[in-house]
Formats: sequence, C-alpha cells, structure tokens
Amino acid sequence: MSKNKCKLRFLTLVALLFLQNYAIAQGDSQATCDALIEKGKAALNKHQNSNSLQLLTGALTLAKKNNWSRQQFLALNNIGANYYMLLEYGEALNYYLEAYTLAIKRLGTKEEMTVLNNIAILYFEEEDYSKANDYFKRAYIIAKERKDTVKIGMYAVNLGNSANGTGDYNLGRAYFNEALPLLAHKEEFLVLAKIGICVCDLNEGKSETAKKTAEQLLKTTKNLDSNEIEILLYSVIARAYLDENKFDNAKLYVDKILAKDPNPKMKIDSYGLMSLIHFGKKNYEAAFQYKDSIIKTNQNLNKDKDNKLYENSKVKLGIVNYKNQLTANEAKRIDERKIFYSIIAGILIIVISVIWVLRSLSIKHKQKKAIAERDRQILELELIKKNNESLQFEKECSENKTILLSEQERLKKEIELKNRKLSVKALYLSGRNHMIENILSELSRLAQVSKNNVLITQMESLKSHLDLNNDWNDFVTHFEEVNQGFLNALKAKHTNLSVNDIRYISYIYMNLNNKEIASMLNISQDSSRKRKERITSKMELPDSVNLYDYLASLD
Repeated sequence: MSKNKCKLRFLTLVALLFLQNYAIAQGDSQATCDALIEKGKAALNKHQNSNSLQLLTGALTLAKKNNWSRQQFLALNNIGANYYMLLEYGEALNYYLEAYTLAIKRLGTKEEMTVLNNIAILYFEEEDYSKANDYFKRAYIIAKERKDTVKIGMYAVNLGNSANGTGDYNLGRAYFNEALPLLAHKEEFLVLAKIGICVCDLNEGKSETAKKTAEQLLKTTKNLDSNEIEILLYSVIARAYLDENKFDNAKLYVDKILAKDPNPKMKIDSYGLMSLIHFGKKNYEAAFQYKDSIIKTNQNLNKDKDNKLYENSKVKLGIVNYKNQLTANEAKRIDERKIFYSIIAGILIIVISVIWVLRSLSIKHKQKKAIAERDRQILELELIKKNNESLQFEKECSENKTILLSEQERLKKEIELKNRKLSVKALYLSGRNHMIENILSELSRLAQVSKNNVLITQMESLKSHLDLNNDWNDFVTHFEEVNQGFLNALKAKHTNLSVNDIRYISYIYMNLNNKEIASMLNISQDSSRKRKERITSKMELPDSVNLYDYLASLD
C-alpha cells in the first residue's frame, strides 16, 4: 500500500512539473514580449517612468533570452526614451548605443536611422551641436537612401536647428527650405521648419520679415499647443520687436510666453528677453530683477534635476529589484524542472558527506593539539606585531603633529606679514591722496591758476583719479587674496553692515591701531573710536568681547 502511494506521489510530481514547464513555455512567447513592450510604451506616454521601465526591462530580459532582435531593439530604444524624460542623458545614451549596435548587426536601416536621431537629440539638448549635427546627418543620409520623404523633411528640420545652434544660419535656412515641400502634409512638422526660417531671418537682421511670418503662422496653425509652437512664435515676435527697439510691444509678447508657464529653458530665455527690454527702456532695476529671476530659475532647474536624479535612483533600485526578481523566478523554474535529480543528488551528497565527516573526525582529533599550539604562537606574533605597529603609528602621529603646528605658525606669520604690508600700502595711498588733495586745494586758491584754463583742466583730471573707491576695490582684491574667505564669512554672519563698516573692520582685522585707522579714513582719533563702538553695537557683540579677537575667529 505504501509503495503504491509513493508511486502515485512521484507521478503527480512529474505531471505538475510538465504542466508548469508548459505554462512557462507559453509565457515566453513573442506575443507576451510584444504585449510588455506596448504596455511599457503606454506607461511612457503617461510619464509613468518607473512602471514603464519595469515592463520594458521584463520585455528586454525575455527578448535577450530568446534572441528576438526586433523586440530587443524596441525595448532598448524605449528604455532610453524613459531615461531621456528623466533627464538622465548618460543612461539614455548607453541604451541608445546598445540599440544602435543591435540595429546595425541584426536589423535594418529603418531602426538605425531612428536610434541615430534619438542620439542626436540627446546631444542637441546638451547643446553639443557639433555631435548632434553628425548624428542628425547620418540619419538624414539613411532617410535619403530609403527615399522616405517625411523622414528626410523631419531630419532636415533637425539639421537646420543644429546649424542655427552653431550660428551657421545660411546652412540652417537651406535645410529648412528643403524640408518645406517634403512636410507639406505634416503641419506639426511643417510649422517647425517655418519657425526655423524665422529664426534665420531674425539673426540676419530681417526682423520685420520674421515678425510677419510668425504672426501669420499664429493665425493659420491649427494645433498651437503641439511642440510648444505658440510659445516659439511669441518668442520670434518678441525678439523682432526688440530688434526694432519697440520695447512695449516686445514686452507684451514675452508676458504672453510667461503666462503659458513654459518649461524652465524657455522661461530662462523669456527672462533674458525681459531683461534686455528693460535695459532698452533704461529701467535698470527691473532689468536686474529679471537677471536675478534667471539665476533663481537656474537654481530651481538644478534642484529639479537633483530631484530627478533622486527619483532616477529610486527607479534604478526598483529596476534592480525587478531584475533580481526575474532572475529569482527563472532560477526557481530551473530548480523546479530539476527537482527530481536534485533529490537524488542530495541523497548521494549526504551519504558521501557522512563518510567524509567520520573520516575527518578521526584526522581532526589527531591534529587538534598541533593546530591549537600553532594558533597560540601565531596569536602571540600578531600581538607583538600590533604593538610595534601601534608604537610606530604613535611616533608618526607625534611627528606629523609637530610639523603641522610648525606649518600653521609659519602660515600665520606669513599672513600677518602680508596684512602689515597691505596696511602700509593702504596708509601710503591714503596719505598720498590727502597730500595731493591739499596741494590741489592750495593751488586752486592762487589767482594765476584760476585764470589758466589748461591748468584747471589738468587739476580736475588729477582729482578724478583720486577715487578712494577704486583704492578700496584694489584693497579688497588684495585683502581677499591674503585672507581668503574672511569678507564672505563676515557678510554672511552680519548682513546689516555697510561698505564703510566692512572697510573699517578690515583695518581692525589687519591689527591697525586707532591712530593708523583715523589717518587712513581722514578722521579724528575720537571719531574713529566712536565708529568702532557703533560697529560693535551694530554687530551685537557683548562688551566683554574684543572686536579683533572676534574677527580672527571668523577665519
């Protein structure tokens, strides 16, 4: 009865393994792989990058396992597109290059030109127009060999934009003109070619022509939201008005761009236009505010990139886990197929292991004492070695500490010497300027001089060169070279200090006395002392704190 039960269990196990292997074989079909790719592409279009990458990675694994070239290419190309959307261009390029290699070796020119164009777009986004042009040109040549008119037109537009990026507007115009008849029935691409021609006109000084063309395209283009066409046309019109010094008209169109909440790159360009507009209107405060907006937008863009990188890391971790899961599942399937043989092998291993263990025990029993003695000797030697190494390390640390302290003292003295030289120079410049001012003042009182227009002109020219601010700027430059970071640390901690306050503090930091500072600032010693008290109060320092010691602690 027990033998029959064992046979029944064995046959059941074999049947289950067969059914499971059959199910696995069905799951490995090309239809399954194609379905994964289509789901991955759908998720990509919905910006569900993590889900898309998992689906496409599964498809790629399945395609590589079965050596399906077309499915491998589609999976690789779309994985690259995911990383492009995630702004991780290096990772995208790796997958595009793998897809390109596959297209050359196993597929045709259709797949080759597709991935070449994708690689070119990566370099174009990085503003490496030279490399972008190389890959666009290769895709363009293949499209011509295939006589694919639409692709020729699309790639010609890309080549035109790349040429404009390098400043070769004649070449750019030639490509756009070539694309116009080829894209006559593809309005979304045709309008891009026309916008490219507008950009050429702008850069060649034909602002009126560019503006009229852009205004006409705004009226006739049906889908202005596609490829941000409306924003591009607004930008062309705004630049045209700016070239014509019609600043209010230009501002009107830039406002329209900003109202559309464009992508960061277009927003930065728009802020740049606004800055130029306000500079033209001599509204410098607003111009500088827009310059600040450019900086802020760049900072936000870098922050977004950092967030994208963090999201990418999480996505990559998910992909790694997903690959590990696929590997684990595959290993599980292999284990299930070989389970019967594994059991037999396990029994044999157990029997052999028992024999080996019994034999080893008898040998180990004899070797136990010898091993213990050898371990004791080794341990003693290691302890001696560690003690020697510890003593040597302590000696080296002591020597390094002495050298470091000596070097710090030398650097301190060197900085003090340079500050003293700097203060002497500042005192000299201050005394020189005051002496020259006194001489000029005395001369101006002389009747002979007041009647000599040439001499008066020369005296006025000499006065204009006595610009204390220039001396201060030179002083700040040299001061920063000697005391790197001090002024930045001071300004960061005490934002309410004026330029004159910082100048006074710098003299104190150089350890100048009250008399020397009063001489440099052309004030009395009492005024210098009062200014010091006012600055100390402004910095909110306790009375017990010495100002020089506090400033020295800011290094």
